[in-house]
Amino acid sequence: MVIRSSELAAARSSLSRRVAIRALAGLALMLGFGAAFLTVGGVFLDRALAAFISDSGAVGVLWMLGTVLFAWLAFRCLSWLAVVNGPPEGVELPRDAARSLYRLIDRVGVRFGNARIDSVWVTGGMNAAIQQGPRWGLVGPMQSYLLIGLPLAHSVNERQLVAIVAHEFAHLAYQRQGLGAWGCHLRAWWFRALTRCLDELPVWLSATVERRSERSLVLAQELARLEEFEADRAAARVVGRGLVGEALTEVALKERFLAEDYWEKVMAQSTVLPRPLIRPYREMGLGMAAGFRASTEQSNAFLRSTFADPDEGDSLHPTLAERLDALGVVPIGPRAEERSAAARHLESVLPRLSWIFDRVWWMETRMSWRDHYRSARRR
Repeated sequence: MVIRSSELAAARSSLSRRVAIRALAGLALMLGFGAAFLTVGGVFLDRALAAFISDSGAVGVLWMLGTVLFAWLAFRCLSWLAVVNGPPEGVELPRDAARSLYRLIDRVGVRFGNARIDSVWVTGGMNAAIQQGPRWGLVGPMQSYLLIGLPLAHSVNERQLVAIVAHEFAHLAYQRQGLGAWGCHLRAWWFRALTRCLDELPVWLSATVERRSERSLVLAQELARLEEFEADRAAARVVGRGLVGEALTEVALKERFLAEDYWEKVMAQSTVLPRPLIRPYREMGLGMAAGFRASTEQSNAFLRSTFADPDEGDSLHPTLAERLDALGVVPIGPRAEERSAAARHLESVLPRLSWIFDRVWWMETRMSWRDHYRSARRR
């Protein structure tokens, strides 16, 4: 399947408008229900006051109960809309703390028409992303943040990081400028509101709402996949398709290593120790370098299985096989060890970042760790 860049951009733009219109309609419908319930509640309140004035206390109580009911319904509808997309979850990285990283990012931004971000945030995940949102929650000038996962920075070298940043700037430059940014904001707002709505509605009603909104979700998934293909292709025009393919492959291999090897070995200690001996984020760079070298054959097997099973992946991202095929490149196995992007650009702040993410990890893992330890002791 070979699709020209112009056709891909046109398809993505058309689908983006459709999803944004559906999101706007959904938000408007939710607002309409809230306003309608508020209006009916106001009518009931007027009737209740009239009944109390005319000494019809029992009737007034009934009208007042209706007022409370419709006021509560209005509050629920409007509260679903008030789900604000806050700042990124992670650690904001000041420019002074990572000047070389910011210089790299600035150089890539120039290649995409001087596209700019407002700040860089380091996260605890194996990911990179552009996050946008109005400065004051739902309104205000649009802010753009580049998120880089600390595990990702440990996983790639500087050249591969350039390709990853180019991919994220492609999202920003081609899909999230001007009205595109607000369309993306509307989509995200609608799905946050819808998720909260489905969580709070009774089961019988949430199932109906979910069926009615299923088409919007399917279109959003199709759009997300098209955006990934377009961003890959745009990044390839800037840094070369070979480097983009190399970065995609390296990230997939390291992500698998972390999930199936590194974190499993960390958690295996919970059967014999009440607390871990190592801090996983502090030791991640060394563990990645040593452990990944030992799993080269497994990595090559993973690449073979990836292309043998083209359905592997999730609904929002194309598979590695699909992305490499769209770029017209073949997968490259594990490369010779090079200095990681984390060691190159985050060396001065790595101790602090590692301490923060290790502390968050232990707070989230402590209870399950102790449960495993107690279970192992009983056995």
